[in-house]
Formats: sequence, structure tokens, C-alpha cells
Amino acid sequence: MEHYGLFGIIPPLLAIILALVTKEVIISLTLGILSGTLIIAHGNPFLAITIFTDKVAAMTGDSWNVRILLFCALLGAFVSMLSKTGATKAFGLWASKYLKTKKSVLIFTWFFGLIIFIDDYFNSLSVGTVMRPACDEKKISRAKLSYILDSTAAPVCILAPISTWVVTVMSYIRDSEGFSSLNMSEFIFFIRMIPYSIYPLLTLTFVVLTSLWLKDFGPMKRSEDAAQNGKLFNEELYGACPGNLETSSNDTAKWFDMVIAISVLIIACIVMFPITTYMGLVGTDGIENISQAFSSMSVSEAFIQTDASKSLFYGAVISLIIMYIYYIARKLLNIRSAGNSIMEGVKSMVPALVVLALAWTIGNVIKSSPEDGGLGLAAFLSETVKGGGFPLWLLPAIGYLLGCVIAFSTGTSWGTFAIMIPIIIPIATGLASNLTGDALLNVLLINVGSVVSGAVFGDHCSPISDTTILSSTGSNCPLLEHVTTQIPYAGLVAIASFIGVLIGGITLNPILALSSGFIIMCLMGILAPKFYNK
Repeated sequence: MEHYGLFGIIPPLLAIILALVTKEVIISLTLGILSGTLIIAHGNPFLAITIFTDKVAAMTGDSWNVRILLFCALLGAFVSMLSKTGATKAFGLWASKYLKTKKSVLIFTWFFGLIIFIDDYFNSLSVGTVMRPACDEKKISRAKLSYILDSTAAPVCILAPISTWVVTVMSYIRDSEGFSSLNMSEFIFFIRMIPYSIYPLLTLTFVVLTSLWLKDFGPMKRSEDAAQNGKLFNEELYGACPGNLETSSNDTAKWFDMVIAISVLIIACIVMFPITTYMGLVGTDGIENISQAFSSMSVSEAFIQTDASKSLFYGAVISLIIMYIYYIARKLLNIRSAGNSIMEGVKSMVPALVVLALAWTIGNVIKSSPEDGGLGLAAFLSETVKGGGFPLWLLPAIGYLLGCVIAFSTGTSWGTFAIMIPIIIPIATGLASNLTGDALLNVLLINVGSVVSGAVFGDHCSPISDTTILSSTGSNCPLLEHVTTQIPYAGLVAIASFIGVLIGGITLNPILALSSGFIIMCLMGILAPKFYNK
């Protein structure tokens, strides 16, 4: 058996419904996982519980996941030190002198998100840490901040030529059956695919429109109205924030204490990206030391081929040590208070780490094949596409919708890339067997771009997505408030993107696809407040 059919939709559906009803994310995710393991165990409750515990242990014990968990915990410690020194408050006061209006703060947050393009985890947590004080000062809701963080995480990482996401996508493109017929490198293919990545491009545009011109609507408007009255987030309605670090009243810190900390963190992580690759080369292919490793590969190649989990973890450790010494030397902290702030920071991240581990687990239960102890939902959905007999012009739209469903249900765009890209390329190549040259290339570009767009949308707004969780953590916004306020915005862009994908499938023209999606998005953005806010 390759899958459990529609039974695979039960765990994510149950988890999402329970989370929205009970406001308890951890319990909802746990029950969602247990429903999946109960199906796998054929109704045996004892076996279901043992499978559940084994799955959680396996996911949290995975070396990549462990380093990401530790990276998040260390960033919590890093943020706590910033808060205890008063550096975040000082930066917020300094920034408010230059960012005079609410719009300027929103646009600066968006721009800052564009700059941090290396990794989505790093993006959400670091930008949220820097911009939270300025947003609070201008009475911008935590929901709006978390929306901007989430909208400049995955959508930016999938468009930047150098990021952990792009490396992953290129690897799936390279290994897909039929790609070799193009006689083109996967990097060049990716660069040419960017105009076909409609959802990420429209999402980044929509953030600017809502920040400058368009009115807020739906739950986001209610959160923004509450923020104007001093209520930046709503724990009573949406549950607790994932991490709540109090900002120190220390007035001796200066704005540059924050800038130095963030600069050290960014530089440490960037530098560790190629160095991690070089370190991994030692002991392989006759390379005996680090100097030989440096001469065996260019820096750009080393940057692209890095293990992001190692690089980010190393960078976090290095930056935490440097700033620990710096803040004690500056007498903003002493040894005791620095140690206490680190412990408080790690503790503050525990709820987010638990949610992250459970989100990985439910994703594994859903997408893994029955042979690997899962429900095989992704295999069921992809099988539906293969046997659908769809015309070539409709295939991008089908790939886009499947990408949305798989990523939203499993909470992972990377898993969706792994499933859908190796499927969509051979299907598109087979349906376009009478085409050659640029015509065939454009068919593959729009199809892969549509799958990527759908996967980014699903990852962007899924309640069980790690980027969704970390965006709410970075902004210190209740997870359910972030999800509830973001979905109408992301859904609007997703609908406009679907129209663009349809036009792109028919015309194979990225300009027409993007412009049609943009026009629909603007019209919907203008009309939504008039109907949604009644």
C-alpha cells in the first residue's frame, strides 16, 4: 500500500479545527498526531501511543532538527540578553526619531526582511527582534508585524539566488527525470523561473500595498484597531504568546548596542555558511586539512552547498559568546544577570520548540509512506494528478493547487518541493513531447514555478508550519492570532496568483501571468475592506 487515501487529511484537519476552537495549539497538534497514528495502528490505542512517542523522538532526535531547535533556543537567549540590557528599547527609541510614521516603520520592516534572505528561520527571529520595539512605539499590532515577518521569510528565501531554500529546489530540479533534455544548469533554470514564481512576488508586493495604501480588513483590522488602544496582542482571545521576554528599563544602553549585536549575529551566520562546507570536506576525497578544503572549492560553491542547520547553529553559538563578553565589558550586564538572561531566554522558547517538534511530527505522519510509518497523503494527491489526464495548459494550475494543499496540510514547503517537483517535470515533459527549445523550457518553467508558488503559500499560512510558528515567536504574537489575521491576506494573494498561473499556463508568458495576478490582487485588495469590514 502506497497511501491511506483521504484518511491522510484527518490529522491536519483535526489539528487545525481543534486549534481554532480550543486555542490550545500543543494539545491540538498532539491529538492530530494521535489520530494519524491511530489510523496507522489500525485502531489499536496502545500501539498508536507507542508510534506517537517513537515519531516525536525520531523527529526531535534527527541531527538537522536538533540543531534547528538549539539554534532557536540560542536565539531566545540572544534576544533575552538584548532585552535585559535595554538595547532593544534604546534601538526602538532611536529608530522612532527617524521612522516618524507608522508607514515608514512597516516599510522598513519589509525592507529589513528582504535583506535577511539567507534562511527563513533566521529572518523571522532576527527581524522580529529588531523591529518589535519600533512597531510597539508606533502602536502597530504584533499580528501585523508577524504577517510582515512571515511574508518576507519563505517568499524572500525562495526568490534569492543564494539561500538554503534555493539550494534545495535546485537539487530536486537537477535529479528530476526529463530535466537533462534541456541541456541547462539547474541554477540558470532557477534564475529564469523567478518571474514564474507568482505567489512569492505578489506577496511581497501586497505587503507594500497594505503598508502604504490599502486598508486593513478582517481580523487584522480588529487587531490593528486594538493596537491603537494600547492592546498590541490579544491573549484572552487567541491564547498565550510563544515567548514573552520583558524589556529592561535600563537607560544606559545605546542604539548601537542593538546594531552591533544583530551585525555580529548576521556576520557570524554568513561567514559560517561556507566555512561549514569546508570543514565537512576535511577527511573526504583525499582532503586532509582545512587549507586543502579551501583550495578545492570556490566560496560561492561552498556557500551554496552548506548545511544550513550547522551554519546557523555555529553562528548562534559564536555570536552569543561574543555578545556575552561585550555586554559584560560594557557593564550592561554582570556575570549573574547575563547567565540569568540566557536561561530565561531559553525557557521563553520552550513553548515554540514544543510546537515546532510537534509540527515536524505531524508533517512526518502525514507525508511519509506507509512503509515508513506514515499515511502517504502526498503520494495520494500526486497519484491523483498523474492519473487525471489534464490538458497541458491546465497542468500549472493543478500543480499550484496541489502544492497549496500539500504544504498547508503538512506544514512544509520543502517536503512539497521534494514530492511535487520530481513529479511535475516528467509529466510536463511527457505532455509537451511535441515541443522543443524555448517552448519546452517555458512549459517546464511555468509548471515548476507554479508548484513552488503553491508550496510557499501553504507554508506561509499553515498553522503547523515552522515559519508560521517562528514568525509569531519573533513578533511575540499569539500563534492563533497570527494565523487568523494572516490567512485572509495570504488567501487573497493566493487567489490572485491562481488567476496568474492560469494565464501563464495558457500563454506561457510570465509578464502576462504576473500582471494579470497583480491586477486581480489590487482589485480584491480595494474591495475586501468594503465587504469584509461590514
